[in-house]
Amino acid sequence: MDRYDAFAVTAPGLAPVAAAELARLGISVGEVEGGGVAFAGDFRAVFLANLQLRTVSRVLVRVDEFRAATFHELEKRTARIDWSRWIAPGRDVALRVTCRKSRLYHSGAVAERVAGILAPGVGGVQLGARDDGDDVNVGNDASDGNDTNDGGQLAPQLVVVRLLHDRCTISLDSSGALLHQRGYRLATGKAPLRETLGAALLLASGWAPGTPLVDPFCGAGTLAIEGALLARRIAPGRHRAFALERWPGADARVMSRLRDDVRARELPHAGAPIVASDRDAGAVDGARQNAERAGVAADITFAVRPVSLAAPPHEGAAGEAVVTKGAVGAVGAVVTNPPYGVRVGATGELRNLYARTGAVLRAGFPGWRVAVVSADRRLTGQLGLALRDVVTTSNGGIPVTFAVGDVPGA
Repeated sequence: MDRYDAFAVTAPGLAPVAAAELARLGISVGEVEGGGVAFAGDFRAVFLANLQLRTVSRVLVRVDEFRAATFHELEKRTARIDWSRWIAPGRDVALRVTCRKSRLYHSGAVAERVAGILAPGVGGVQLGARDDGDDVNVGNDASDGNDTNDGGQLAPQLVVVRLLHDRCTISLDSSGALLHQRGYRLATGKAPLRETLGAALLLASGWAPGTPLVDPFCGAGTLAIEGALLARRIAPGRHRAFALERWPGADARVMSRLRDDVRARELPHAGAPIVASDRDAGAVDGARQNAERAGVAADITFAVRPVSLAAPPHEGAAGEAVVTKGAVGAVGAVVTNPPYGVRVGATGELRNLYARTGAVLRAGFPGWRVAVVSADRRLTGQLGLALRDVVTTSNGGIPVTFAVGDVPGA
């Protein structure tokens, strides 16, 4: 069976979290870099990585690596690749090229040479696929995670060419639409948290799935939904297609069996209350709709209320989460993405909000884990809790950290 050298692309700072995910899947983990994690495995491993990784943007598979200090070397080695193994006849291709510290420094010229090699065997070649920072956005990045573009046609296969110190690496995107696009989040809040970031915050927080989870600033509901998916062992990619499914020789039986296997491991419920609340009624309504699309609405209790009314949940008579001031329930985690003044709200007003939030946590959540997305240490300090930064990343281009700690016990 073929073995592949692959690379799981992540947002900055998330690579160690992704490496831990890969290890839990039993996949051989290689070098952990700033932009992702190298790993090796067969087709099954690459498909599982796409299907089950929660914190990865896309998975690239290396086609070839060689020295290319001249265009002649580039064209000669590119032409040696058996492209029929990777790209079906007539399939459109999108090229993305980056050149750094190499004699071939003009990305456009490199793209033209590679396109000239590919053109006879493919439907067409699009040059200059757009780079969205931590991942690549081509025409197949539809929000529903399908492998078609808005016109219903098969989306281009992305080919990534990277030149660094005269070494050329050519890779194929195995994911298609970016992996954060689970297909459920059509409604968004004012400053939405990308699904991969939400999953990373939950995994880095130390929250144990199957214990209570509270998000008092739920917005679009991403953290609560990702928490429910985690608690129920639902694969984030179970409802979407991947680019590798269109590769020549892709074994549909293997992929179907793997999908069946992950579905068989799913749990019927989250095992503990998950509460998502926000003072914005529109945001809560959108979060509820997102949860319904994700298939986890029954696992989450949604409420319209300010953070001052947040309290630990306990199980009601019918199994639903009931939130009552003074109620005693199992210890869990408050994981949230509060407004931090860069996009939403004024910093002066937010200091009072954070101070009030900290008072609520200290009074009502003794012994609970707390994890927050922070763009301003001064604001996070207003919580009055001993928090440590566990991840440094960015959210929508804004530098943020994941700050984690515990509320002192009673």
